Amino acid sequence: CLETLGDIQWPEHIGIFTIPFHIAVKYKIKLLIWGECPQNEYGAIGQLGGSDNVLDRRWMEEFGGLNGFRISDAEIILDLPKNKILPFIYPEDEDIKKLGVKGIFLGYYFPWDEYSNYVVSLAKGFTCFENTCENSIVNYVGLDSYHVGIHDYFKYLKFGFSRASDHLAMYVRRGVIDRDVAVSLVKSNDGLYPKSYLGKDLNEILKRIGVTIDEFNIICNNFTNTELFEYDNDTQDFVRR
Repeated sequence: CLETLGDIQWPEHIGIFTIPFHIAVKYKIKLLIWGECPQNEYGAIGQLGGSDNVLDRRWMEEFGGLNGFRISDAEIILDLPKNKILPFIYPEDEDIKKLGVKGIFLGYYFPWDEYSNYVVSLAKGFTCFENTCENSIVNYVGLDSYHVGIHDYFKYLKFGFSRASDHLAMYVRRGVIDRDVAVSLVKSNDGLYPKSYLGKDLNEILKRIGVTIDEFNIICNNFTNTELFEYDNDTQDFVRR
């Protein structure tokens, strides 16, 4: 997925939406509840999925992390047998409708605030990272995988903004931080090369998937948006236009 889609966490991001539905169908669970709606939190409020609060096949294919890639193509594009991708295929609509399974976002029912959630979680025993996460401004988001840093870097290469921009935009909207301060923090924290994440060296992270640093850099170049970045022959790297 890193090499083909430029998203090392693609299986995780799809699986969190499809696997719960498989469990729901198997055990006849009629209501599934997720936390925040990512389309509202990171995208445009009022678009599909942001207004009706229903997580279904239509929402997943539009906003659920498919990146324009359809599961039905996985056998060919990723060269995977169908039995290997079954967990990532949304259950049949007929099964969902027959059982009346419904997926909703909890954040639709009250203002979702990740920092407030963090404070509550601390009181309940949550432990955050000891330092600010690399390529971020916080230490309480993105702790589930060493791959988060790579994922965020590719977001920057494709779209020109990344994790720090996401958090600071939310803070500005909620009046937590001044916009000028936020812009300064974005310039110093966004889009940094992921030489480590959660204290683990990039070489060690890539070793688990059999990719060298040189191979990783080539993959990075393959997904760099040349409308935003141009190649610098002196530094042999892409820089912002």
